[in-house]
Amino acid sequence: MIKAKARAVDGPDKPFRTAEIQRRTLDSQDVLIEIKYAGICHSDIHTAHGDWGPVNYPLVPGHEIAGIVTDVGAKVTKYKVGDRVGVGCMVDSCGECKSCLKDEEQFCLKGNTQTYAGVDKYGELTQGGYSTHIVVTEKFVLSIPDSIELDEAAPLLCAGITTYSPLNHWGASSGKKVAVVGMGGLGHMAVQIAHAMGAEVTVLSQTLKKKDDGLKLGADHYYATSDQETFTTLANTFDLIINTVSAKIDINAYLSLLGLDGALVNVGAPAEPLAVNVFSLINGNRSFAGSNIGGIRETQEMLDFCAEHHIVPKIEIISADQIDEAYERVLASDVKYRFVIDISTM
Repeated sequence: MIKAKARAVDGPDKPFRTAEIQRRTLDSQDVLIEIKYAGICHSDIHTAHGDWGPVNYPLVPGHEIAGIVTDVGAKVTKYKVGDRVGVGCMVDSCGECKSCLKDEEQFCLKGNTQTYAGVDKYGELTQGGYSTHIVVTEKFVLSIPDSIELDEAAPLLCAGITTYSPLNHWGASSGKKVAVVGMGGLGHMAVQIAHAMGAEVTVLSQTLKKKDDGLKLGADHYYATSDQETFTTLANTFDLIINTVSAKIDINAYLSLLGLDGALVNVGAPAEPLAVNVFSLINGNRSFAGSNIGGIRETQEMLDFCAEHHIVPKIEIISADQIDEAYERVLASDVKYRFVIDISTM
């Protein structure tokens, strides 16, 4: 077994503490990664706080992982010691079902293995990237392009693919009008990616306080949703709306902004249900859909796309001792736009 330093939480109302965890000895297709940076995702907070159901504590969150390969199993062919790599939201899947065979491991019919708060094929609870090392099977390791710094790469492994996948699937491109709801960790990535895909991009945020940032990142328009006139002005406008917020909103009001055959795709995951009036859908042949990260192939495609178009998240580096404070600031929307933990401070 391999010992790793970590930050763990013991309950929904408990602070993070120093911990030592065990990583498995490498199997023939495993890769050992020395983690350099780990991003903080809102999903980490939901899970640590028990918002999405029971959690097996102690928990080490973190599924935005960037680091360096330090050892490989005997049958590993894709990676070697010294390679720059990343790990996202999942670390394994059955590899045999229809979803896995289509490179959509996130929808594995037998259930993929989550990077943390999951159970791996050895029957062990998985622990995430708020730690110094992780062991992952080769197929679920991503190559980080040389042009992307490791600290900036970390959030791409969740925030990047979470927004790239629906934009790619629903065809954001030249001539399409795309709206991004929320200008946070996910939203600021969606703006950059949609712009690079050639779409006309509009940000829909509660206020205009981040307008300058949004326009600099590639938005063509920026509206405050606290102003009800916004919903009148933009009615029947968009081909695609990406909702990135993890809070309950009036989804019917946003559906009214879709044009004919438009789609509203939810990537934010609020703990509370969202009520949809069927007339919001049938008037205009509209669709309300959801999207959940992307498969490994698409995640690598996203990393290469971001490298090609010079897309990186806006980050704030913190130490391991600042995780609790960072969680509070995320909940208060006080971050521009993604916290990243410097794992050397473990």
